[in-house]
Amino acid sequence: MLRQLEYLRALAREGHFGRAAEVCHVSQPALSAGIRKLEAELGVQIVQRGQRFEGFTPEGQEVLRWGQRMLAEREVLDHTLSSMRAGLSGVLRIGAIPTALSVSSLLTAPLRTQHPSVRFALASMSSREIVTRLNDFDIDIGMTYVDGEPLGRVRVLPLYRERYLFLTPGDGTFAGRHAVTWCEAAAADLCLLMPSMQNRRILDGCFADAGGEAAPVVETDTISAVYAHVAAMGLSSVVPHTWLHGFGVPPGAQVLSLPQPKRSFHVGLVLPAAGPESLLARTLVDTASRAELSDRIDEAVRHHQR
Repeated sequence: MLRQLEYLRALAREGHFGRAAEVCHVSQPALSAGIRKLEAELGVQIVQRGQRFEGFTPEGQEVLRWGQRMLAEREVLDHTLSSMRAGLSGVLRIGAIPTALSVSSLLTAPLRTQHPSVRFALASMSSREIVTRLNDFDIDIGMTYVDGEPLGRVRVLPLYRERYLFLTPGDGTFAGRHAVTWCEAAAADLCLLMPSMQNRRILDGCFADAGGEAAPVVETDTISAVYAHVAAMGLSSVVPHTWLHGFGVPPGAQVLSLPQPKRSFHVGLVLPAAGPESLLARTLVDTASRAELSDRIDEAVRHHQR
C-alpha cells in the first residue's frame, strides 16, 4: 500500500497522471492501475476521472491526508534507523519567513558543527505557507511569527522578540538624528516588503497605531532588494533588528531607533502538533534551546548603533 500512496502523493503534487508517473519512475498505466487497486482495497473512489486528472473525491482527499502522514512516518522511521546506525545525517528541510532568514545560520551552523553529515534545505516562505507545508509534511520545521496571526495546530518554541529600526541614508533628511517617530518613518520615501508578507502587515499596524500610513516607493519580497534600493535610490526602510546580524548596514546608511510599538511579536520554531517528528528537527530544537539567539542578535545591533 505504501507504494500506491506514493503514487497518490505524486498525483496530488503534479496534478497530471503522466508527470506523476515520471516522478515515481513507472509507466502511466502502472500508476493508474496502482491507484485503482488502492480504491478497490479501500472500497471508495479516490480520483475523479475524465479525459485528464480532475482532482480527488472527498473520500480521496481523506485518503491523501492519511497517506501523506503514513509516508512521512515511514520516512522518519527510515531516517531514524539510518542515523542510529551511522550517526545523524540527511537533509533538514526548513521553511523560514524572510525576516528570519538572516539569523537561521545561528542555528544551522552549530548543528552542522556537531553533526557534519547533516545538510539543509532552507526555503523562504510566507508564514501561511509554512503552516501549510508543515501539515503536508513537505518541510520538517518552520521559523515564523508564533504569536501573531493564527497558526493552527502546531507546536511552538519562541526564539526572540522582533524589534524594528529605521534604515536611512546617512546624509539624508534624518542625518544627525538618533531616533525617529513612526509617523516620520511612514512619511519617508520607503522600500518595504510586500503587503502579502506578515512583516509588512505588522509594520502597517504600527504606522496606523501612530496615525500614519506608508506609501512605499518600492515594494519587494526579498531582503537583498530592500538593501539594494536603500543604497541605490536613497530610500529608507523599517527593518527587523535581526537583519543587522546577517547583513549589517549598507555603506552610507545609518540605523535610527523607533519607539516600541504597542504590540511586538515573537519569532520561533514551529513543528507539526501531530504526526511524526523528524530526528533532525528535534536536534534543531535542542540546538535552539542552547543558542542564546537574543543575546547574539542584540550584540550585532549594539555594534551598528555605536
